[in-house]
Amino acid sequence: MTQATTRKRTISVAPMMDWTDRHCRMFHRQITRHAWLYTEMVTTGALLHGDVQRHLDFNDEEHPVALQLGGSEPDDLAKSAKLGEQWGYDEINLNCGCPSERVQKGAFGACLMGEPALVADCVKAMRDAVSIEVTVKHRIGIDDVDSYDFVRDFVGTIAQAGCNTFIVHARNAILKGLSPKENREIPPLKPEYAYRLKKDFPELEIIINGGIKTVEEIDLHLRHLDGVMLGREAYHNPYLMASFDARYYQDEAPAKTRAEVLQAMIPYIADQLARHGKTANGGGLRLNSITRHMLGLMTGLPGARAFRQTLSDSRRLAEGDPALLLDAMARMQPVRALVA
Repeated sequence: MTQATTRKRTISVAPMMDWTDRHCRMFHRQITRHAWLYTEMVTTGALLHGDVQRHLDFNDEEHPVALQLGGSEPDDLAKSAKLGEQWGYDEINLNCGCPSERVQKGAFGACLMGEPALVADCVKAMRDAVSIEVTVKHRIGIDDVDSYDFVRDFVGTIAQAGCNTFIVHARNAILKGLSPKENREIPPLKPEYAYRLKKDFPELEIIINGGIKTVEEIDLHLRHLDGVMLGREAYHNPYLMASFDARYYQDEAPAKTRAEVLQAMIPYIADQLARHGKTANGGGLRLNSITRHMLGLMTGLPGARAFRQTLSDSRRLAEGDPALLLDAMARMQPVRALVA
């Protein structure tokens, strides 16, 4: 086990489709050295019948990093988990919380909460295939089934299969009638369900997710639970994470300033563009594929709008020059003292 994998999951950044790709995770790692990072959900079909390297390649600097899998066939999940371990991930996470129609058609994601015995079989198959940790991310209920007993029994069944870590998105998943976005906002949050799970299963690692935006909220949850997973707030306001290493991991090494974060990303971007840049047929990596994840870096500062506008300038992005990051910061001239 590497030193990275011994770090606690006190704070983590949620798997978010179309957002938490390797470039986003590399950016987040410049802000926090210790928070656990999760991939976007990768389906077993994509790994077993698609381009494995495209889906699993990541940067060594991302550790600790977890691979989230989507699927419901124990054998396929076991093979996919093995691939994840071979590629060097620190954890395999099973998605039992996504409510999208695409996931429902595949009979996995939040649908799996209605089949705890199948989830237990999936977890056992993965644990038999790998030596790294296998965890589960789930909701507290599905549709109008919202009693605490439901999620308690789900967790109890999966725990018997050897899963020790549960990431609880403390809302129901409404499988019909709500979009994925609405499912993140409309069903009421019930953090008390996560708290009760920890009381009922004190030996398990219970991590809460859903609607968490401030360090005050994080501190409150950590009085009751083992960890907190941030979602959209970590993406839209990433510099919130700059205090996490000292606050939650007792690491007193200074956090990078916003300017230092930008400086650290420039050689990474240049390297990625050199390796995977535009091809003759118009494919390949574009500067915007990386900079789009950085638009929120100046959130809350005067001049943040000018920063975002510069990073979104299609003409400048087409030039493929990572110095655009410095130009974006320079447009914040009145507040450069705050970011330098």
